[in-house]
Amino acid sequence: MADDMMRRGVFPLFCGAALAAAASVAAAPLADPTQPPSAAAYPGGVGSDGGRRLTSVVLPNAGRPAAVIGGQLVPLGGKVGDARLVRVTENEAVLAGPDGRERLFLTPDVTKKMNVTKAAARRNKE
Repeated sequence: MADDMMRRGVFPLFCGAALAAAASVAAAPLADPTQPPSAAAYPGGVGSDGGRRLTSVVLPNAGRPAAVIGGQLVPLGGKVGDARLVRVTENEAVLAGPDGRERLFLTPDVTKKMNVTKAAARRNKE
């Protein structure tokens, strides 16, 4: 009988604890995986370069290309501070300002390198 009372007392307590834990997890905000990392992830933080961080490029088939710089959509010819967007490619944007040209890369720490196999190198020689 005591064993039966123990089960009756523990089971509702366990269920209550499980529901409370589930409610606290559900209440926590979820991070958006499509957003860029926070400022803490960048050496010097965001704003050390005047907020000029390239996060996306838009190259439509028809229309003007644009770039997302510092969270703002800037069309080709548009201004970012005192600089003007003069060129947009698939991996960079070029700003021209009083201090000269500044190249912003989508992946500044990554350089593309072409891997050529020996067979492909022989075919190219022929």
